[in-house]
Amino acid sequence: MKNFKRYLVTSALPYANGPVHIGHLAGVYIPSDIYVRYLRLKGRKVIWVCGSDEHGVPITIKARQEGVTPQNIVDKYHNIIKNSFAQLGISFDIYSRTTSPVHYKTSSDFFRTLYDKNIFEEQVTLQYYDEEAKQFLADRYITGTCPHCQNDRAYGDQCEKCGTTLSPNDLRDPKSAITGSIPIKKETKHWYLPLNNYEGFLREWILEGHKEWKANVYGQCKSWLDLGLQPRAVSRDLDWGIPIPVEGAEGKVLYVWFDAPIGYISASKELTGDWEKYWKSEDTKLVHFIGKDNIVFHCIVFPAMLKAHGEYILPENVPANEFLNLEGDKISTSRNWAVWLHEYLEDMPGKEDVLRYVLCANAPETKDNDFTWKDFQARNNNELVAILGNFINRAIVLTDKYYGGEVPACGTLTSYDEEILQEIPRIEKSVEDNIENYRFREALREAMNLARLGNKYLADTEPWKLVKTDPERVKTILNIAIQISANLGIVCEPFMPFTAKKILRLLNSDKFGWEELGKTYLISAGHKVNKPELLFEKIEDSTIEAQLLKLENTKKSNMANEASIDPQKSSVTFDDFSKMDIRISKVLEAEKVPKTKKLLKLTVDTGIDKRVIVSGIAEFYSPEEMVGRQVLVLVNLEPRTIKGIESQGMILMAQTSEGKMVTVKPAEDIITGAYIG
Repeated sequence: MKNFKRYLVTSALPYANGPVHIGHLAGVYIPSDIYVRYLRLKGRKVIWVCGSDEHGVPITIKARQEGVTPQNIVDKYHNIIKNSFAQLGISFDIYSRTTSPVHYKTSSDFFRTLYDKNIFEEQVTLQYYDEEAKQFLADRYITGTCPHCQNDRAYGDQCEKCGTTLSPNDLRDPKSAITGSIPIKKETKHWYLPLNNYEGFLREWILEGHKEWKANVYGQCKSWLDLGLQPRAVSRDLDWGIPIPVEGAEGKVLYVWFDAPIGYISASKELTGDWEKYWKSEDTKLVHFIGKDNIVFHCIVFPAMLKAHGEYILPENVPANEFLNLEGDKISTSRNWAVWLHEYLEDMPGKEDVLRYVLCANAPETKDNDFTWKDFQARNNNELVAILGNFINRAIVLTDKYYGGEVPACGTLTSYDEEILQEIPRIEKSVEDNIENYRFREALREAMNLARLGNKYLADTEPWKLVKTDPERVKTILNIAIQISANLGIVCEPFMPFTAKKILRLLNSDKFGWEELGKTYLISAGHKVNKPELLFEKIEDSTIEAQLLKLENTKKSNMANEASIDPQKSSVTFDDFSKMDIRISKVLEAEKVPKTKKLLKLTVDTGIDKRVIVSGIAEFYSPEEMVGRQVLVLVNLEPRTIKGIESQGMILMAQTSEGKMVTVKPAEDIITGAYIG
């Protein structure tokens, strides 16, 4: 076993196009926080780096959908993610971002080093190009019909209906998601990392040198290597990202998979001037915490990049977890099927450690696991309240009641006392071994066994019955109970830091180091503890029902959204279409139609005349909101009389994903009366 002088821990950079959810926490951030807190308690020299991954096509798509810039999107979600991590006690040494100047320079320099060493291969390929938008289309900007399930809204990289991974060439009737036009194929040049050249190195390094890696990680790496590695593009045609720093690369940026892991290096540079010792010294242990969808990038692609560069160390371990499901269904950000961290923190104030505990106790370490709100409630009430909270409370309450809060001296030990005390260092060793081997779920179970041990000890000795008949015995019992409590204040810290702090506050004690775990004289006789407080509170059914209702509403909304997309109507001839006269019009006056809830009477200028139109939009727009608005009007629709008012035309509307009807309007002001066709 290597003797490391320092530790460098990284956690997968969360993608800044949405908040963090419990799947991310269970897979990556809680395990890595446990590991780093443990190393710090051990007095190890460690830095832990993370940050927001802020480039890539999904961010540009979201920005386009919301009518803002990509920078607006990443600024918004970077702040949400960073703040919610901090509130949960995720203790990064730095939480940076890939739009930082340091990251831009670090990534550019990294690319340039490989470029100057002639590592990359240049290839000219045919890719889809939108002539109307005058840009190459990333896979997500191409939509069409899935060849597997016939979904006509599949993307160029995946069909979200059947889950099949696709390429744009697989789609039938491909269209540009930007303009709706049919794209052409056009030549473009890109740079490729020839992973095939590193296959031999990776085989030896992983399959021979790291057989101790988790089975799911080792197995996925072996599968990829057995299939044979192929060159992978490190650039793409996009205007959002880090520009390729060579001549002739205008309009091209680093592919996000290439620049994102370099974010670990740039964050380290921001954190410390000593960063090279962490990245370039063989006596540093580098550990990547990731989810299983990132195994290939961190075990094959990034190590190949580091090897090609030549100056950096490689990871000693990549303890990836599997996926966490939610109430029996796969977590999906696009369907809003998730428990979002920032919402949890608002809904469950003061219960940060409850979530940390449940997600660790149910962590998907070897297989996919399922989070349910009923299990969350049961673990809180039956474990945190009834076991850990109960023991600490009894130890403090009895000490306060019988000795005014002063810890009594320990007298003569019985064989049972010695048996109990001998269990503490055994538990300490088991917790330590499990954390060192990335078995955090088992480590937490052993930590809770210390609280179970304390409860059993008090239940077996019954000091409340002995206080009058054998007061000296009670002193020994409560001294031991307080020592177990102090040990719990240490062992809980990696898993539940807020709880550990509360335990130490109740004991009126400073923080201990890990080396003191297992000792049975941490709190001296005569030391005064504080007044008792409950560590945890029961979670009532009504709280859980509110969370389940929120998910049920999400499910109903998803079903409604799917149902709201009507199938294509039967084809019409061009002559049929040309009969419709749609004009840019402006609303001059608006008022509610008396004795109706939905109708507005609008006076509109169509450019050819001024006319009255009755529209059922009063639920979505007030009269004041409509005045001055440009709208599209079908002007040659036969007049209809509605509530005694002749309506001459129809305002074109569309339905949002939330079911709201909105006016369809041009992207910029157009002359009133302009013909749409």
